[in-house]
Order: sequence, then structure tokens, then C-alpha cells
Amino acid sequence: MTIDKQALRQKAVKAGGEEWQSRKMPGPAGEYTVIVKGSLEKHPGWTTCRPVADEVIDKKTMDFIAAANPATVLALLDELEAETRYREGAFIACNRWHDKFRDADDKLEAAERRIAEQSAIVAAAEKLVRCKGRYHSELNYRALAKLFGVITPDLPPLEHENVHYADAAEVEITALRQRIAELEAREVTLPPTFWYEHDDLSRDIPVLDKRLVKKAIRAAGIKVKES
Repeated sequence: MTIDKQALRQKAVKAGGEEWQSRKMPGPAGEYTVIVKGSLEKHPGWTTCRPVADEVIDKKTMDFIAAANPATVLALLDELEAETRYREGAFIACNRWHDKFRDADDKLEAAERRIAEQSAIVAAAEKLVRCKGRYHSELNYRALAKLFGVITPDLPPLEHENVHYADAAEVEITALRQRIAELEAREVTLPPTFWYEHDDLSRDIPVLDKRLVKKAIRAAGIKVKES
């Protein structure tokens, strides 16, 4: 059943929008009446009221008519409209939150994808940064490491990071050069040669004593690998 609430409201307003009450009529018929609440006035020998429905035989019908008065109908319509507005507002709010949650979920998924992509990029960049030897100078290596946040504990500090690094390196290079010069300047004094006189085949071949040769090489500070 569909109720035209607007039409019902208009009729309740036209009916005065007042409350009603029931009243038993005096007389042998025992009839009932419905009057406007508060309109009954008693005077000596007579009474006055504003009747709404006269000569109602059934008391239950009278009570219902009195209860379903314009004021009650208007109050019910007000409550119904308030409930409807509340439900509509709640529905709109639910939809709004649903949209926000869906948007947040989409953003979360997008962020997770970006994190995964960036993790792969950082991993690849770290591999690229690590292969500094033949392809990257130390400065380029450090620039890539800084760009991608790669920790490079294997690198010594640059000159601007440690003012003593260049001096220490120069001292080490000088020491290495001196050592190379010393190694290049070493001489080995071979023992005197002799000739093997026991047969005609070896008579004219100069011979060195292997034991004495090894001794001379070791004396020069050179290791001898035994065969």
C-alpha cells in the first residue's frame, strides 16, 4: 500500500492540526462522540464542546478516531520524514566513505606497484653501481651510489672527505716506486765456470755448478723454485 504523505499532511493541517478526545454522550442510546481536546465546557444545566464525530455506536471505533487525530498524524509524518532524511544522509555518507575507501585502496595498490618497481630499479642500480671497476670512475660510482641510496663501504674516502688520503696515497706510491727500483737494480753474481774434462764431447762446454748458482740467486734476495 502506497500512502501519499504530502496529501495526508495537507488534510491533517486543514482539519485544524488539533488533538481529539472521546466522550460518551448522555442518554439511553449510549452513543459516543469525538470532540476537540480541551473544548468541553460545563455550565450549570448545560455543556458546550466542539464535536468532530457524533453518534458513534462502537467505543473501539470512537477511541481509534480520537487517537488518529490531525496532531498525531502530523507528528507521525514528522518522525517519518526525519527518519527518511536520516536514512538518506546515512546512505549518502556510506557511499561517500565507500568511494573514499575504494580510492584509498586504488592508491594503496598503485603505491605497492610503485614500491615494487622502485625496488627492482634500486636492485638493478645497485648492481650497476657495484660494477665500478672498468666502466665507472670512482666519482661516477659515488654519484650513482648517492642517487640510488646504495651504501659503498668498500670505497676509501675521496680527497674532499679526507684531506690525508691523497698524501697517504702519494707516500705509498713513492714507496712502491722505490721498491721497484730496488728490485730492478739487483744483480746476481754467478760462480766461475769450469770445463768438464772427463770426455771429449763435453770438453769445450763451459759448466756452472747448479748448487752455487742457486746460492748466488738466493743471496740476491730472489726465491728459487725447486723443480
